[in-house]
Amino acid sequence: MVQQAPRLERHLTSPQLSRNQAKTIVGLAAFFCFANSFDGDFVFDDSEAIVNNKDLKPETPLGNIWENDFWGSNLSSNSSHKSYRPLTVLTFRFNYLLAGRLNPVGFHVLNIALHCVISILMIDVFAILIGGLVYDGKGKRLNQAPKASFLAALLFAVHPVHTESVAGIVGRADLLSALFFQLSFLSYCRSFQGSDDKFSLSWIFSSLILCSAAMLCKEQGITVLGSELLRRGFLTRMGLLTMGGSSLLYMRWRIMGTGPPAFTEVDNPASFSDNILVRTVNYNYYYSLNAWLLLCPWWLCFDWSMGCIPLIVSVIDWRIISVVVLWICLIGLGNQALNSGDNSTRRVLTFGLALLVIPFLPASNLFFRVGFVIAERVLYLSCAGYCIIVTYGISTLCQKCRKYKRLLCTSLLCLFGLNMIRCIIRSGEWRSEEQLFRSALSVCPLNAKVHYNVGKNLADRGNQTSAIRYYREAIRLNPRYVHAMNNLGNILKERNELSEAEELLSTAVNIQPDFAAAWMNLGIVQNSLKRFQAAEQSYWNAIKYRKKYPDCYYNLGRLYADLNRHVDALNAWRNATMLKPNHSLAWNNMVILLDNTGNLAQAEIIGKEALKQLPSDHTIMFSLANVLGKLEKYKDSESLFLTALQLNPNGANYHGNLAVLYHRWGKLDLAKKHYEHSLQLDPTTPGTKENYNMLRRKLHQLENKGTA
Repeated sequence: MVQQAPRLERHLTSPQLSRNQAKTIVGLAAFFCFANSFDGDFVFDDSEAIVNNKDLKPETPLGNIWENDFWGSNLSSNSSHKSYRPLTVLTFRFNYLLAGRLNPVGFHVLNIALHCVISILMIDVFAILIGGLVYDGKGKRLNQAPKASFLAALLFAVHPVHTESVAGIVGRADLLSALFFQLSFLSYCRSFQGSDDKFSLSWIFSSLILCSAAMLCKEQGITVLGSELLRRGFLTRMGLLTMGGSSLLYMRWRIMGTGPPAFTEVDNPASFSDNILVRTVNYNYYYSLNAWLLLCPWWLCFDWSMGCIPLIVSVIDWRIISVVVLWICLIGLGNQALNSGDNSTRRVLTFGLALLVIPFLPASNLFFRVGFVIAERVLYLSCAGYCIIVTYGISTLCQKCRKYKRLLCTSLLCLFGLNMIRCIIRSGEWRSEEQLFRSALSVCPLNAKVHYNVGKNLADRGNQTSAIRYYREAIRLNPRYVHAMNNLGNILKERNELSEAEELLSTAVNIQPDFAAAWMNLGIVQNSLKRFQAAEQSYWNAIKYRKKYPDCYYNLGRLYADLNRHVDALNAWRNATMLKPNHSLAWNNMVILLDNTGNLAQAEIIGKEALKQLPSDHTIMFSLANVLGKLEKYKDSESLFLTALQLNPNGANYHGNLAVLYHRWGKLDLAKKHYEHSLQLDPTTPGTKENYNMLRRKLHQLENKGTA
């Protein structure tokens, strides 16, 4: 039965577009907002979720995806974040297989495409939420609010708060969850086709399956059930959805294994406050900031933790005003949704508020502690509710300010334009870590993690002097920031500022005694300071807290080699290669140590074993070639030297040692050639000039004998 269009629709002055025209415009707007992020790098959390995630690699069993969390850690591990999103990881693996490697372009293109599809589908979702579920005589669903649904979908498509979800690859979880959220909702609405009282069980179960898929992309997906409960056929539907939702929550809890994840105070300081009033006020302040990001998305940051938002601890803190304003607005909208005399107004505001609030509930700290203060990505679905409310507000303005409709239209076009420009600028900032981290300095200057990440990026690009400055600022802002201390200590160690490096690393392990990497780095510094006993203890502390730590065993082996504890050194390096079979330095050091101590036969065995693991490692070839030369296996030695030179043609010592081999072998012309090549590459190569002069004298003597 066809109903009259809702009042909201009648007052809008936007042009009437066909369904295809509306979807084309929305899809293109969504595309142009974020298209410039397609060739961006892997940034921020992408490193852990994608670059370092073994679950993406073809050689990793596919079943691991269903046992590990989003970051590749086993769900039963105490260090797991318990973020179970196997379907999202599966799409990452698809991108990897499609490109044959880690190529960020494919990942970004799929994210952009998903946002375009979601924005287009929002027209259908908004048509139902704003115009109601209405059918013609043939059972075909009608869009009773084409202008309102188009306007709301366009607002959604170009909202800058989506940038983290679209331009940041790990935002794929939010995109996929939103897509299945929409499909679940539309399937649920499909079950009522043509009747207000009867419904199709098959479509209900389809909706539950799609809800499960949404939850397997991101936990937030289950909130679609809350939105569906607001539709018709309440009692029967509520029973089905409640049973389905309870089953999904139970399975999700069982999958989490050891319980909820553990977060630190710097991740979410309000949740660690012992004062319930302080917690409540600050949670509400966080809500008001999220609302402000929807209202004015100019103030965006990749991370809002570590002092970015200081706690409210006093009743005279002016920020409490924003909490009061938020609740005045919510109560006012809620009152109008409940008490309006117009059915369409009640429906629009009810669904707008529901879609604004319900998807946000998992991030609200109401049911469990979350590991962030604010995360723009969690607003992806809530933004849809915001867009419905804004569309209602625009319609109300059009009704009350009829004389200024042209001004309203111009203002609306300016809003779209500004949002699109902000999307383009912000997605450009997400193209590289340097731009992303620096963009946060003006938004969150008190955030120690921002300074840490800027410093880390500078250090990775070789600018140690500037990196030191940002690391020091991070530590000043957060005197317990152990990762900043560790990284700064490493830089100071490389600059031979060993005393300060030791002080920083000692402080880090005192603050966090199980920080294995800091223990290892402290051991390296202590070794450089000739404090061998302390260094050995630091290495063993690192291994105590991280059992499988090949790099630490390697450094422990170096310490033992310096102390002439050769057996202990070989055992340490052997442990390193057992834990990490491609640990080139450990293999090479074993061969060199055995060579230097005269154990040539054992050195040959180890060298050949190493080349089975690393058949293209020219350093191991070089070391083994030296051993074979001493064993007078000249042909085998020559073959390895030549292969090593193919891989590293400018290695002066490679040419020099090959020349020594030919010198011993009696191939004097070849020896002369490689001595000269070595000296040409590096005239200071130790021993080469002396050996070359010795060869020249020998050649001169042979020449004189031939002449005589």
